[in-house]
Amino acid sequence: MLGLEMVVLLGIALVVCGALARRYPIAPAILLVIAGVLIGFVPHLRHAHLPPEVILLVFLPAILYWESLTTSLREIRNNLRVVVLTSTALVVATAGAVAVTAHALGMPWGPAWVLGAALAPTDATAVGVLARNLPRRTVTTLRAESLVNDGTALVLYGLAVGVTVGEETLTGWHVTWLLVVSYGGGVLAGGLVGLLSWQIRRRMDDPMLEGIAMLVTPFAAFLAAELIEASGVLAVVACGLFISQVAPRITTAATRHLVTPFWTLSTTVLSSALFVLIGLEAQSAFRGLSSTTLQRAWLDILLVTAVVIGVRWAWIYTTPYLIRAIDRRPSQRERRVSARQRTVSATAGFRGAISLAAVLAVPRTLDSGAPFPDRDLIVVIACGVIVLSLLQALVLPAVVRYARLPSDQSVIDEIQLAEVFTLDAAIEALDDAAAELGVDGRVTERVRKELDKQRRLVDAEGAGDDPLVQHASEYTSLSLALLALRRGALLQLRDERRIDDIVLRQVQARLDIEEVRFTRAAPPE
Repeated sequence: MLGLEMVVLLGIALVVCGALARRYPIAPAILLVIAGVLIGFVPHLRHAHLPPEVILLVFLPAILYWESLTTSLREIRNNLRVVVLTSTALVVATAGAVAVTAHALGMPWGPAWVLGAALAPTDATAVGVLARNLPRRTVTTLRAESLVNDGTALVLYGLAVGVTVGEETLTGWHVTWLLVVSYGGGVLAGGLVGLLSWQIRRRMDDPMLEGIAMLVTPFAAFLAAELIEASGVLAVVACGLFISQVAPRITTAATRHLVTPFWTLSTTVLSSALFVLIGLEAQSAFRGLSSTTLQRAWLDILLVTAVVIGVRWAWIYTTPYLIRAIDRRPSQRERRVSARQRTVSATAGFRGAISLAAVLAVPRTLDSGAPFPDRDLIVVIACGVIVLSLLQALVLPAVVRYARLPSDQSVIDEIQLAEVFTLDAAIEALDDAAAELGVDGRVTERVRKELDKQRRLVDAEGAGDDPLVQHASEYTSLSLALLALRRGALLQLRDERRIDDIVLRQVQARLDIEEVRFTRAAPPE
């Protein structure tokens, strides 16, 4: 019954926290963490824990795959240098700074590096949820950093754990080889699985089967990388980025209509559940602390949090000036941002699921049979730092206002460009297509008028006083009102038992498609 109770409580927590986040200016992630802490006070429920393997092998592949599919590869290319540096050098710098701090506080070097590696990467889930309304370039850079830096951090983590336990030897060649295998093997495994998935899906015409193939893909990429001891995280990211480029050519509208809502809902539930789990594990970690006092643990948490945040701020406000001194190309000068604008990236260094899974996966004993040094303190500090880093979301709106970010109209402009270009292409090809299909001239003229109307509407976008826009708005309102009446009549037939529920659902689905067409509702990301 414990599992069922947790599922119900988790569902209630997601709904309540989501509703509160809409009503009050508080990030949903923070409310979910608080919900997890509160659940931990219930004696019967505090024993519910999710194994770290489940987080790494089930939660993360699905979440990271969808994040990769919905990010902008073009923006990643444009900001590749920033992404590479923050996902490698910044990770190493953060891990080293945390390790030095933890060792100065009395922790042995091995466990100190384990803690540093676990807290080094930012979290893709937290960044995606908390920075959703930022300009595209800022969001893409943050998301790309958090998608890639896990590979670097997990290599450092595995090495630190191995050396501490007694399974690894620390040499320069060994570290280099691990990094090469992690990055190269991960990207190669992800690319191969993505290529295989592409070839399989392009031969499918069943939306349900293609949706299942899409569901299996991230887990296959993760597994393939793990089999060669490479980074499963990087494999999933590489696979997702590859599929994002080829899928639009092979995926049908029916498939997208099926899989997009499924992935949006499932990844939202998974990521929200992770935040609840963070709160639950934090509460449990503090209860189980035995190697030191709570006062000393809180001091360690505050110091390590200050180091994690401080290193990121120092990096954000030093490396850009060094790069500017080296690279003086005009194209790079155009991409420079002000010191005010960089405060947003500095504040958005949230920690999350990867850090939690890493510390929970720390072995309890060494090869000698002795307990792993300061394991309970590592878990407590990591949970505390994760929670405190998420609290930065409370000041993020104020930071965004301070940064005075320029208005980002690029997405709106590109949407209009795409609509104009596709409509022009259809209008230009109309006569040839009609001749090829043998369509009656009256039908061709009807379609031409519809296309011309859409084209003029796109040109008049935003002009509320334009007669054509007003006409289209009135037409849409009337059509939606009639659709509501049709739904009412449909329900009346069902209630009078003149049609079956199966028929109701089929006709209702068609009405829903018409409503989406009239409202031009964009699918959620």
